[in-house]
Amino acid sequence: MTTSSFEFTDKNQQVEVTSANKSLTFSIVKPEIIQVFQDYGKSTHSYAVEGDKTVDTKYAVSKDADHVIIKTDALTVKVDADLHVDVYDQDNHPLVIHYDGQRESINQNIDSAHKKIVRSEGHEVAAVDEASKTYYEVLNQLDDDEQFYGLGDKTGFLNKRGYEYDNWNVDEPRPHIETFTHLYKSIPILFGIKQGHPYGLFFDNTYRSHFDLGKESAKYYVYSADDGNLNYYILGGRTLKDVVADYTYLTGVVPLPQRWMLGYQQSRWGYSMDPKRVEEIVDKFEQYHLPLEAIHFDIDYMKGYRVFTWDTDKFADPKGFLTSLRKRGVRVIPILDPGVKQDDDYDIYQEGLKKGYFAKNKDGSVYINRVWPGKSAFPDFGNPDVRKWWGKHCKFLLDKGAAGIWTDMNEPATFDGDMPDDVVMTDEDQPSTAKMMHNVYGHNMAKATYNGIKDATGKRPYVITRAAYAGTQKYSTAWTGDNQSLWHHLQMSIPQLCNLGLSGFSYAGTDIGGFSADTTPELLTRWIEAALFSPLFRNHSALQVRNQEPWVFGKQVLDIYRKFLNLRYRFIPYLYDCFKNETETGLPVMRPLVLNYPDDETVRNMNDEYMVGDNILVAPIVQQGQTARAVYLPEGEWIALDSGVQYSGRTNILANVPIDKLPVFIKKDTLMPWGQAVEHISDKPDTKMTFRLFGNAATYTHYQDDGIDFNYQKGEYNQYVVSVTADGNCQIKLDHHGYAGQYQTIDVQLNDRVVEFKFDDKSDSYVAAK
Repeated sequence: MTTSSFEFTDKNQQVEVTSANKSLTFSIVKPEIIQVFQDYGKSTHSYAVEGDKTVDTKYAVSKDADHVIIKTDALTVKVDADLHVDVYDQDNHPLVIHYDGQRESINQNIDSAHKKIVRSEGHEVAAVDEASKTYYEVLNQLDDDEQFYGLGDKTGFLNKRGYEYDNWNVDEPRPHIETFTHLYKSIPILFGIKQGHPYGLFFDNTYRSHFDLGKESAKYYVYSADDGNLNYYILGGRTLKDVVADYTYLTGVVPLPQRWMLGYQQSRWGYSMDPKRVEEIVDKFEQYHLPLEAIHFDIDYMKGYRVFTWDTDKFADPKGFLTSLRKRGVRVIPILDPGVKQDDDYDIYQEGLKKGYFAKNKDGSVYINRVWPGKSAFPDFGNPDVRKWWGKHCKFLLDKGAAGIWTDMNEPATFDGDMPDDVVMTDEDQPSTAKMMHNVYGHNMAKATYNGIKDATGKRPYVITRAAYAGTQKYSTAWTGDNQSLWHHLQMSIPQLCNLGLSGFSYAGTDIGGFSADTTPELLTRWIEAALFSPLFRNHSALQVRNQEPWVFGKQVLDIYRKFLNLRYRFIPYLYDCFKNETETGLPVMRPLVLNYPDDETVRNMNDEYMVGDNILVAPIVQQGQTARAVYLPEGEWIALDSGVQYSGRTNILANVPIDKLPVFIKKDTLMPWGQAVEHISDKPDTKMTFRLFGNAATYTHYQDDGIDFNYQKGEYNQYVVSVTADGNCQIKLDHHGYAGQYQTIDVQLNDRVVEFKFDDKSDSYVAAK
């Protein structure tokens, strides 16, 4: 189609292309990021992208007979008269090319009568077959070698090609399997590798939406939405790392956590039924010399499941009890659900009712559904005043000694049917409905909780959320929800956490051992091994299943569990460095191999290995009964952590892996901090640090601050540059000294000796001991 009305305007990095009374606006955010927008008259507020991300960018716009062409140093976008969009990288490699053909029904050979027969036995049949039934769609060509990653923690494998997914947050109690299209989070960021060239597409639309990534047809992939504006970002870059960094530039990075948050945490629904049970758990950790940072309290600590209450029949003195645990090195993280019990004698409910802070029915009455407290109202978290109100009430728990807050059931989950789409909510300062606000309900609850903790304590907040949207990583860690004690859930945890990391959520984890169903000694053991570098490191289980504390299954499991907890603590300084780097680069801590080695076709479907930063490779056992496995080592030279044996990369090796072994490999010529073996992470600064050399020569930059508050943003941190040359010469440079808790002693552990350095106050430097 061609038309005389095909034209463009260009002003202030915004190019509007118009054709046949329709238009697309292309906003040039930076050379690697271009926003595509078509106004359907819906809210333009973004919950993912906060603030103006636009930077001054050199670009050019031109028009020929067929296209308007927008060109930056990193991307070329071509728009035809039908407003189809094609994208190329800086070297003119195709990245995103529109598809001209018609969509194909996946059930095109099944008539309606046979669909009814198939459904009668309980089989699933796609309900919508015609593309015309979607609100809008973006349809692009699918190359034979195209691979897809991201989308948060959707079930299934690392590579999402060939599957379909929905973006609609839901509480899903059934055992999660790879055919599930959606779970608790909606993070519509898609990373692609096409003919070896990376790109990203971030669809910033909070309404229900859908990805079909080649399931419907091998010819194309499609994004469609039920409502909202057409609003997406094209992300470019030389490498996949560049593209991921573009995404976190837009949606934000994970803030630096408190250091203790990287330690081990124990949880179980039911612990907080009885303070004696909690003390018994802490006693056992002490008895067996197991590291422990926190106990999590599920819903039973509350009075009748009312939020911002404490059952004083169980806990006569909650503050005294939490204080006593803190003196033993253990913090408490209580849960909060959004449902506020409908109770005339309950002050939180009455206050929210009086101020109009709850979601409403169309007739203006308060929307009520049933959750744990019974009939409950739901705070309208899209309203900034409601977020402030909720955040201020968080002080109730913090004043009792809570070290953080775990938010749950915030999809929102409801017992008496789903919340209707027409429930009235607020979109900042505008009226809206649950249809738009549903997918950001958990996001806004997490934001409210984060700001409440920060305002009350001045410390880096610890918030955990089950439901999330793009950008929630700025406010909360996340876990993958109610998994089960099943081997395929252990297997799935690796691609889930790797894709969460690519999707901005560097601080995330799964319930170690499985939340529901009954774990086994072998499964629990292999899970603690596989989760060794999982940023959120928490064992959590349900009320009705067998206990899964480390000592439950006898001495062998206990000893192995202790071994890997102790090993985890050795790596905490390295993990902390990774998080500091993440705040600067936007790159995840736990990574799929494809992020570090995107040109290696072998790793594009690697589901059972992962990396930590650039230099650690982990290959867990995730199959029942397996005691040996092939480990693929990518390019380079690699050193086995346990044996010191060196291996060449781009090959498979056979690793013998008895029940107490975990294959971990360090890239040759890596220097890394090696933390102390402790049972609790102290708030006091460490006086000593050790650095271990793997290989012959290396340089490493190490970060240190107080691990608690935000003073590092004012320069109160230390940065150490530790280097070892091939001839064994060691040097430590304190190139930024803003924190008074500098190490007094630093040991550099070489292959044949240890070199000790002492801090010299007069020279403000480290001097090798003689």
